[in-house]
Amino acid sequence: MKAMILTAGIEERLQPQPSVSPKALIRINNEPLLGMLIRRLAESGFREIILNVHHFAGLIKDYLDEKNKFGIRIEVSDESDLQLDSGGGLKKVEWFFNDNQPFLVYNLEILSDLDLSVLYADHQNSGALATLVVRRRESTRFMLFNDNMQLCGWENLETGETRKVRSGRKLEKYAFSRIQVLDPLIFSMMTERGAFSLAELYLRLAGSNNIRGYPENESIWMDLGKREGLIEAEKLFLKN
Repeated sequence: MKAMILTAGIEERLQPQPSVSPKALIRINNEPLLGMLIRRLAESGFREIILNVHHFAGLIKDYLDEKNKFGIRIEVSDESDLQLDSGGGLKKVEWFFNDNQPFLVYNLEILSDLDLSVLYADHQNSGALATLVVRRRESTRFMLFNDNMQLCGWENLETGETRKVRSGRKLEKYAFSRIQVLDPLIFSMMTERGAFSLAELYLRLAGSNNIRGYPENESIWMDLGKREGLIEAEKLFLKN
């Protein structure tokens, strides 16, 4: 199974901000964040991984070489000259996903003990174009889903903006966990160019395609883009 780790954007979000090293190499209980995620992906059956890099690209490449790429296939997509956001970054590496099989996309700044092999199997059985892990949690932005957990829209509580792309009688709010499994068919539907987000792509496609939510509230889930994230991560992942 193949996966992409989105690392190129975390320098702008992750706190506290180190000055001389990439945030991908911040240590959680003496293990770099990137290494922790690669190990978890490999243990879940993802043996071919590509990651995009922007800031400190050389240091991240050096780390992967030092670890002998963890004994699996790891490729690097260098966005040093231009950061492409999540959607543009994925579009750039279409060549990597050439086996016509679903693949995982995982944001590095998210820590979770979600069973990724179960998620992958669930997507395979769904027939969906994309399966987005979502949960009920505090947020200012929500994805809106109908009774069949099909994506129908998006809401921003701060701005009051609401976008609906599919009708539904009663729409439920879920926050996106930034973990997803995609069918490679999605590449043929990417008409966007340059930098664009996957969330925008999902909203554009949801009106005529099955972009489904995967509700999950039982696992540990943590956003390291929040100031308190690293401290809590040390506590919660100590047992691992």
